[in-house]
Amino acid sequence: MRLVIAIAAALILGCGRPADRRSTLPAAPADPGHAAPAPATPARPGAVSPPPASGSPAAGAPVALPLVSCPTPSCAFHAGAGAYFTCLSGGAGACFHFGAPCTPPDACMFDPADRTYKQCARSSEGSCQQWAAACAPAGRCMFNATDGLYHACDEVAGGGCRRYGALCAP
Repeated sequence: MRLVIAIAAALILGCGRPADRRSTLPAAPADPGHAAPAPATPARPGAVSPPPASGSPAAGAPVALPLVSCPTPSCAFHAGAGAYFTCLSGGAGACFHFGAPCTPPDACMFDPADRTYKQCARSSEGSCQQWAAACAPAGRCMFNATDGLYHACDEVAGGGCRRYGALCAP
């Protein structure tokens, strides 16, 4: 149980720090059902300490946790606002936490008026002020106005999707 809590804490606290850092936590006792071994007495100068028992980490020795990437914010369409916002947390075809207004990097945006994707020639605060030609977003992950979720589009046609597939990340 301690390991699960330690990993969760490392993931929560680890986001936003440089990728080359690793969190270190004290190792859990080898047998959680028994009391932890008594701390070793400090060695005299020049004395040699015995190695830790094989198969178990030394008490208090740091354990390196694997690097787990933090979610990368994306730019997602918010149907209620009819505009694009930074998606800070999402999954299963939806964004759960929206941030500041944004414009997708390729400027291919969903037009709620005709439910198609178009190139945006001029955007402001997450909304398109001037539409251009039809387009398809990179990766073909498209907003489906029928269910309000993002799906992989299996058949793109004129800025719209004729056949939606599996859910995808906005």
